[in-house]
Amino acid sequence: MTTISVAKLNALARRMAELEISEDQLNERFIKGSGSGGQKINKTASRVYLLHKPTGTEIKCQRSRSQSANRFFARRELCDRIELLRKGADSPQQQAIDKIRKQKQRRRRRSARQS
Repeated sequence: MTTISVAKLNALARRMAELEISEDQLNERFIKGSGSGGQKINKTASRVYLLHKPTGTEIKCQRSRSQSANRFFARRELCDRIELLRKGADSPQQQAIDKIRKQKQRRRRRSARQS
């Protein structure tokens, strides 16, 4: 069972406050999971579906077997997506993507020179 530390929960609450996301803006449902996992996953509603009403952003999370952990991961993913929407190229996620893209581009150039 995955448990989320209090420090991580507090950090997520601060991040949601910074992005001006409140719980009353969220529509949350729990759905039965899919995929491998046998009977347990077919019987329990541990998958989390989040809808952020103002932006229409939908998140489905089934990363863990625990419903509480999936709630945490879904909210963190929602924060990432909203930050990406608001900040665009300045968001940390987009900067990480750009960094990887540049690294791959350098590798392709090096291999093309060597051929």
